[in-house]
Amino acid sequence: SSTMSLSEAEVQSARGAWEKIYVDAEDNGTTVLVRMFTEHPDTKSYFTHFKGMDSAEEMKQSDQVRGHAKKVFSAINNMVQHLDNSEAFLGIVTPLGKKHATQLKIDPKNFRIICDIILQLMEEKFGGDCKASFEKVTNEICTHLNNIYKEEGW
Repeated sequence: SSTMSLSEAEVQSARGAWEKIYVDAEDNGTTVLVRMFTEHPDTKSYFTHFKGMDSAEEMKQSDQVRGHAKKVFSAINNMVQHLDNSEAFLGIVTPLGKKHATQLKIDPKNFRIICDIILQLMEEKFGGDCKASFEKVTNEICTHLNNIYKEEGW
């Protein structure tokens, strides 16, 4: 049965949309993070390595930024592969949410920011249909992360 509120068809089209952007995971992920750090400079404060970087160019070249970009995109990729299996999906989202809530103490609004920038990039590169078919997935991810944060007392 499909996870949560996505139909089988929605899962398939979301996967198709995600594949387009995941092909260049490191570059696209880096674009997403650099945009986030540039448009929401407070998000940089969580990353000691990135704090001193002001120019987008500098961030794009940074191994740390690129490395984290790959991590973010592979985590999302993992979730996308398990959209049709609630248990497996939650098995990925839950520890990730807990770590960000308890150890890293990342404000949960940052997940929404990242998701919105991913959607924006999808629309720019592949058009509105691509964005639309992935929007529900980002809502699922953010909803589950927010629930985990609530459980952790945020």
